[in-house]
Amino acid sequence: MSKYIFVTGGVVSSVGKGVAVASIGTILKSRGISVSVMKLDPYLNVDPGTMSPYQHGEVFVTQDGAETDLDLGNYERFIDINLTQNSNITSGQIYSSVIAKERRGDFLGGTIQVVPHVTNEIKTRFKKLAETSKADVILIEVGGTVGDIEGLPFLEAIRQMRKDAGKDNVLYIHVTLLPYLQASQELKTKPTQHSVNELRRIGIQPDVIICRSDYPIPANIQDKISLFCDVDKEAVIPLETVSTVYEVPLVLEEHGIGKLIIERLSLSPQHDDLTEWRGMINRLKQPHEPVKICLVGKYVELTDSYYSVRESLKHAALFHDRELQLSWVQSEQLDKISDLEGCLRDAQGIIVPGGFGDRGIEGMINTVRYARERNIPYLGLCLGMQVMVIEFARQALKSNQPNSTEFNPKTQYPVIDIMLEQKTVATKGGTMRLGNYPCKLVPGTLAAKAYGVETIQERHRHRFELNNSYRQMLQEKGLVLSGLSPDGNLVEISEVKGHPWMLGCQFHPEFGSRPNRPHPLFRDFIGAAKNVLREGAQPALPLTT
Repeated sequence: MSKYIFVTGGVVSSVGKGVAVASIGTILKSRGISVSVMKLDPYLNVDPGTMSPYQHGEVFVTQDGAETDLDLGNYERFIDINLTQNSNITSGQIYSSVIAKERRGDFLGGTIQVVPHVTNEIKTRFKKLAETSKADVILIEVGGTVGDIEGLPFLEAIRQMRKDAGKDNVLYIHVTLLPYLQASQELKTKPTQHSVNELRRIGIQPDVIICRSDYPIPANIQDKISLFCDVDKEAVIPLETVSTVYEVPLVLEEHGIGKLIIERLSLSPQHDDLTEWRGMINRLKQPHEPVKICLVGKYVELTDSYYSVRESLKHAALFHDRELQLSWVQSEQLDKISDLEGCLRDAQGIIVPGGFGDRGIEGMINTVRYARERNIPYLGLCLGMQVMVIEFARQALKSNQPNSTEFNPKTQYPVIDIMLEQKTVATKGGTMRLGNYPCKLVPGTLAAKAYGVETIQERHRHRFELNNSYRQMLQEKGLVLSGLSPDGNLVEISEVKGHPWMLGCQFHPEFGSRPNRPHPLFRDFIGAAKNVLREGAQPALPLTT
């Protein structure tokens, strides 16, 4: 039987529950304990696929095609596992399922209520993940904060699990913020006390409290929390803000959370080895020569919109012993060609990530032209490949008319067009080309050199593709179609002949990168960029003694 760890949050949102969950998973896996993870999101959307990145941040896509919360990306990166659609549950999914059962007649004669019908549906999802994953431990993060009205059914469900799974098989961890008052120059525990009191009012007594703080937490503060929240002192875990989220597993381990979980849940560790992780952190903290990358996107005001892209660039930079210096440029700023030099002049590499809609597209196309004409390494992801093809077609045809039918349905040259099977799709949610699809690589290309294999599997999230009607013309002009679907019908990767390193892919390689194993395309992109000399790009490292 799987054991369960439930992680809740208090005081404020964005306190770091997702990273804490991912870190706990890393610690357990380092002991040979198998782990699977789930995120509970209280919103009524069925999934985040139709939500604006400004509201939700990045939509993370699993291999089986689920559009999920970005925390699943952290789980996968830290623990190095591939999750499925079973790992992200929303209130929308739960209520839709319960109502569908009621309409079908499953509850004839009964009054449908939050308890027990909604809570039973939630617990069914917990048990399904346990059965399908066969993991020793199921880590479950409850989104939002204690006291949010929309999260109450989830909290009631996890309370009931103490009885369903047995109290010895369930552990509750609460993550709270210790705010620092500058006026009195002290950390305050009262918000944590109130948060725990609210959790206890619901019927959940936390076994462990992780205390987030921007300042060191003295022993007397831990004693106070232990006393007022009725938690053992060793179970009050300080988590001070660190320079990189990848250090969190080591901080939690140092404060004994791994040993505590093992003892409380009576787990049987096989070994205890965070050596590789410690080595990565040591390398990360060493001074490195910088590599300057410019990300040109539509949603750069909220950098979480490109969370996995940013992390993938960090992984690749570390692989090359470089420090990533990432500049964020709103693509609308580059609609005028005169603005390009000011924004991009010191970039050693340029990346254009995914997105939807026509806002800022001309700025992206101008960015591609800038990278192509100046031989600056370029990596285009999904939309980034499409604008690369549009720009290439414009210079090949010597016309500004080539475009995507997404941006101009009446374009004279629709070099990017909606996929045939998408033309009859009427609904928006979960209807794109989603999840893993195979791709065959053309020998001798940048893509083939990066991957080192003939066939790959990558995660997709799109409706538009390169229009096959223009394939021959574009190839004749120098566009290299370096990755194709196995039937040869879809162009998945394209490159520009004669350019040192210019590649666009229709999929999202950022979802497959890991801290100790960067994705091949990001790795080779940074490898090309680090050798590019631009004005101000590579200041001398500080002298060390």
